[in-house]
Amino acid sequence: PVTAGSIVVPYGHVIGNEKWRGSEIAQRLQGKIRLIFEDGLGLVDFHLSNRTCILYISETDLVAGDEFKRRLVRFRNASSHGGIVIIEKTQISGQYFLAVQKLVVLELGMVLLPVANQGEASQLITQLVSFVREQSKDHNSNPFLRKRCSQLVEPSVFRTVQQIPGVGKTKALLLLQQFGSIHRLCNASVKELELVVGQTVAQQIYAF
Repeated sequence: PVTAGSIVVPYGHVIGNEKWRGSEIAQRLQGKIRLIFEDGLGLVDFHLSNRTCILYISETDLVAGDEFKRRLVRFRNASSHGGIVIIEKTQISGQYFLAVQKLVVLELGMVLLPVANQGEASQLITQLVSFVREQSKDHNSNPFLRKRCSQLVEPSVFRTVQQIPGVGKTKALLLLQQFGSIHRLCNASVKELELVVGQTVAQQIYAF
């Protein structure tokens, strides 16, 4: 199973997969957030909220082969949760990063966050917990933007386009209004992009 039924994450807590008990991430998270371990989370490593979870890809996973790719695809196909992929990008695993970035961001439409090690990952998880908490309190902060975004495009696609260097919420909206899909955006020429976002950002998008 992807998750053990419907996971309910108590406010201010993170639910971690039992396999992370005793790990460096778990040790560094203790004291910063309330971490509960559970068996049966399946493909998920950490649940930050009822709707948001983390899948962690270690350097070992990357070097060992394609099992992690199957895990990501299975998660995407079977889950309605928002999945954030944290990946260890090291000297050894760096050579695999571009291929994983293409799979996660462009093909699966998930958020990809690289870290150097488990210590950095624990800091990132702490920040994400605060962010998810703020979002749940402040989800009506800009209803106009949310409404336009939801009418236009899948939220996951909107988030994906924002991962491109130089593109924030406003430019992501403009690009999706103009091109309609990530596929069309990927195939746009610099000139087409310039008409929407200007020369500098167009070059950044094209290079990315």
